[in-house]
Amino acid sequence: MGTASFLARARSLLRIRNQLVRECLAELLSTFVLIIITLSSAAQKITSFETKGNLLTSYLAGALAVMVGIYIAGGISGAHMNPAFSLAMCLTGQFPWWKFPIFAVVQTLASFISAGAVYILYYDAIWHYSNGTLTVSGPRETASIFATYPADYVSIGNGFLDQVIGTGVLIVSVMGIMDTRNKGVPKGLEPVVVALLVLSIESSMGSNCGCPLNPARDIGPRLFTYLAGWGPEVFRWVEGRGRGGD
Repeated sequence: MGTASFLARARSLLRIRNQLVRECLAELLSTFVLIIITLSSAAQKITSFETKGNLLTSYLAGALAVMVGIYIAGGISGAHMNPAFSLAMCLTGQFPWWKFPIFAVVQTLASFISAGAVYILYYDAIWHYSNGTLTVSGPRETASIFATYPADYVSIGNGFLDQVIGTGVLIVSVMGIMDTRNKGVPKGLEPVVVALLVLSIESSMGSNCGCPLNPARDIGPRLFTYLAGWGPEVFRWVEGRGRGGD
C-alpha cells in the first residue's frame, strides 16, 4: 500500500494540467520520434554505403515514423508535427492562429534535438564514412543525412514548385482523410492511412529535392548541421552538391 500511495502521489505531482503545455509536449515528443527515425534511416543508408539500407527503406522508415507520431500525440495535440499542416488547419478555421507560432517553434526545436540525437547515435559512423571531414558536397558528403538538398539539375524555381506541390498534395489528402463527410477510415487506422499516403508521395515525388514535405523537418536539422561543423554552405543553393537528399 505504501508503494502504491507513493506512486499515486508522484503521478499527481507530475501530472500536467495546463492544456497548452500538454499539447506542446505532445508535439515535441511526436515530432522528435518522427525526425529521429527519419534521419536515422538516412544515416544508416549513407554511412553503410547502402549495404544496410536503400532509398526504399528510408522512405518506409519515414512513413512509419509519421504513423507512430500520430499515435503518440493524435489525441492530445492533433499530432501536427509540421508547420505546413498547422498553417492549413489555421486557414480552415480548425486551429487558432495564436497557437501557430508556438507549434511551429516546438516542431522546429524537436527536429533540432532529433538531429543532435542522430549525430550522437551515428557519430563514429559519420566520421568514419566522411574520412574526418564534414562536407555538404562530394562523394563522402554527410549533410544530406540531416537535411534535404536538390539534385544537380534542379533550379531554384523548380525546387520551390516541387515542394509546394508535394506539400500541397500531402495537406489536401490528409484533410480529406480527416473529413468525416467523406468515406470514413476505420477508427484507429487513420495513422496507417496517412503513413501510406506519405510513402506514396515519397515514392513518386522524391527525386528532385528529397521530399521533406515539412519545414520543421528541414530547418531544424539544417540549423544543427550549421552549428555542428558543416558550416554555412548548408544554407546555400549550390549545384553539384552530391546526393540530393533522402
